[in-house]
Amino acid sequence: MTLHDSRPIEIAERLVGAPIDALDPVGGGRNSRVYHVRSARGAFALKQYPSRDEDPRDRLGAEWRALDLMARHGIDNVPRALAADAGQGFVLLSWLEGAAPGPIGVADIDQAARFLAQIHAVRGDPAAAGIGPASEACLSGPEIRRQIGQRLDRLLAVPSGEDRLHRFLIGPFAALNERLFAQAANDDFDAVLPVDRRCLVPSDFGFHNSLRRADGTLVFFDFEYFGWDDPVKLTADIMLHPGTTLTPGLVQRFRRAAETLYGEDPGFRARLAAFLPLFGLRWVLILLNEFLPDRWQRRVAAGAVEDWETAKQRQLARARSLLAQLGETQGGS
Repeated sequence: MTLHDSRPIEIAERLVGAPIDALDPVGGGRNSRVYHVRSARGAFALKQYPSRDEDPRDRLGAEWRALDLMARHGIDNVPRALAADAGQGFVLLSWLEGAAPGPIGVADIDQAARFLAQIHAVRGDPAAAGIGPASEACLSGPEIRRQIGQRLDRLLAVPSGEDRLHRFLIGPFAALNERLFAQAANDDFDAVLPVDRRCLVPSDFGFHNSLRRADGTLVFFDFEYFGWDDPVKLTADIMLHPGTTLTPGLVQRFRRAAETLYGEDPGFRARLAAFLPLFGLRWVLILLNEFLPDRWQRRVAAGAVEDWETAKQRQLARARSLLAQLGETQGGS
């Protein structure tokens, strides 16, 4: 239980309300840090969020409000938020037993869809009105363009020694970016999604943030980006997320489930068809976050142990692969 930073031990004991027997870092987090806490009072997860100086978003508050809303409605395949030290950026959660889900199958897609349906069903709770926008909500075509442009500018500002990165961005990425936005342009592209078409979504939701229990069912975690958004973005992110490989059949099964769930919005299917490749471009750039020194330092703080150069080149290869898939899906160059 030796840590360079003594705060997790001290804060864990205060939030648990008793001495702890063990506190061990849990691997796999890319931004926040999670510890497994064991004590006479049971097992818990202690989550440490990035400093608000590093990331001004209230990620702890967003997760607390999300989990509190789900607890109020009996949604039980998520952790419970038990106590927090908001000033220090820590929250104590119930411990979820389970292992990495492994290969995803039809039953898992259906479980994820049922979970999203449970969240969708509580959007009318008055407490939901106090929940803010999801992190990086995308409520119009211009907002997607702005976010892609902002990410692209940050990557282009990386020192010129990253020649392969720059050639990729100003070459194949720029060409497909221009073509896909031209294809998506229509009369509704600039329209901001009306409030009554927005939904509560667990942004960054997916099987990468799940565990499989002994009975085969899934539990879900990481709700620090939770909030109101266009469900098209949620649907696109699950279909495209590079953290989980889904077969084409599973992708289409989830798409059909989303179209049923959010189909009360008559524009949902058309928006998904138009914006899906644009969210793919966004994911290409997200894959390249390892090139940003500040983002890499967050990875290190969250427990990353691999060499930075290795991480950058792996992510560039993944970005190239995803871009190629987008180009093929949209009819080639």
